[in-house]
This record gives sequence, structure tokens and C-alpha cells, in this order.
Amino acid sequence: MALSEDVGNGDVSRFAVPQDMVADYEIEVQAEGVICGLGIALDLLSPLENAEENEYAEYKCLDGDRVVQGTTVFSGRMNARELLQNERTALNFLMHLSGVATFTRKFVDAVRGTKAKILDTRKTIPGLRSAQKYAVRCGGGFNHRIGLFDGILIKDNHIRVAGGVSEAIRAVKENGPHTLKIEVECVTVAQVDRALSAGADIIMLDNMPIAEMRDAVGICDGQATLEASGGISLQTVRSVAETGVDYISVGAITHSAPALPMHLEFR
Repeated sequence: MALSEDVGNGDVSRFAVPQDMVADYEIEVQAEGVICGLGIALDLLSPLENAEENEYAEYKCLDGDRVVQGTTVFSGRMNARELLQNERTALNFLMHLSGVATFTRKFVDAVRGTKAKILDTRKTIPGLRSAQKYAVRCGGGFNHRIGLFDGILIKDNHIRVAGGVSEAIRAVKENGPHTLKIEVECVTVAQVDRALSAGADIIMLDNMPIAEMRDAVGICDGQATLEASGGISLQTVRSVAETGVDYISVGAITHSAPALPMHLEFR
């Protein structure tokens, strides 16, 4: 779909290149980061079935590898017209997914030495959720639920409509699938206490000040898994982790990750 969006009825710039020209090329990283998306690049840049025998495409590292500026991550030889046609789509995926993996790794490194694990969220680009969540794993993070179907998360609006934390949990236990754990979003320590009493398995501490997070960890005392969430940045994530929470979810690692710059050059 991405390639057809770019090519449309045909690359009208292709006439600048002889039809049968074959070119050698390399993809080089222009900044330090974590690589991700090499499989997509391989699919887009592999020679066609009727290609010459000496045409090839190969990656020089693996998804999840740390790379530095100047690293060649991919190389090949193929028809120049096909290469120029597919180049931008391949780079778009590589740069974006590597950016997600790189940004995730920065958060993972920031909490190293604590027990906290970095989670993604559902704040993803429509249609690219699986790819972005894969990139999060390549960066050392972990996946939260994939969608609305594989995890119960009772949020503030659920609680308002249900009439309270306990009421919302009770309704889910009576009607929802018994095989799934129940997570509840809490904005106060009092809500944490009610969620524990009602039998929540996971409690999300939403936009809580650090001092209240510590209080929540003390109240919970291992009775439920604790996840911190809400506006957490690279500057604050370490202090959040040091409160003793189990997980920290960060929407920014998918919705605001800067691309890792790369370029493709003919040799």
C-alpha cells in the first residue's frame, strides 16, 4: 500500500535513467541509534525474479542492533529504475521504525538498574501499530495491549459512567472475559485503595505526582502490578522508576519518536 501510494501509475522520473542500467548502492545511517525495519527494506529492495545473476540485497546488521553515524546497514545491486522507485518507501519505514526503536532505547537506558519496564501504548499511527510495537521491542521496551480486545483497561470515563471504581470493576467481572486481567486507571491514592479492595490486578497511576506514586506503591505492597503513565519524559522517567512501580507506559515512543536519518547512495 505504501509503495503504490508513492508510485501511482508509474514513476515519471524514471526516464532519466537507462532502462537496463544496474546500480550498486548502500544505505548509511547518519546518526547514532537502534536499527529496525530491515526486513521491510529487504522486501522492497530485493531484485526482481528476472534479475541478472549478480543482483542482490543484504542487510549488514540485525534489527535491535545499536549503530553509529556512518554505519552501512544495507547494500545491494539491482536495476536502477526499480531501486529509485522503491528507495523512498524503504527509507521511510527504516527511518521511522528505527526512530521508534532508538527513542525507546533511550527510555530503557534511563531506567536501567530499577525494576521498571518501559511499555508502549495504543497511541500509534493508524495501520502501523504492529510495526511500531515491534520497533518498541527492538528498542528493549515491552508491549502493552495490542488493542481493545486483548486487555481490560478501565479508564476515567468508564469509571464516571459506571459510578465509581468499585462499580466499574464489578461490572467487568460480571460480564467480561474471566481469562483477562483487569487494569484500572487511578488518579488518586484513594482510588488506588478502592481498586485494590475491588480486586484489580493492575493499577495505572495516571499523572500522579512522585510523592503520591510512592504512597501508592506502599499501599499496594505487591497486591497488584503498578503502571505509571501520563506525560512521562526522558527527564522524569528515572524518578518515576525509582518510586518502585513495575511498568512505565510512554505514548511518546510511538507517537513522537523522531526519525533516525539515513540515506541511500549509489556507489
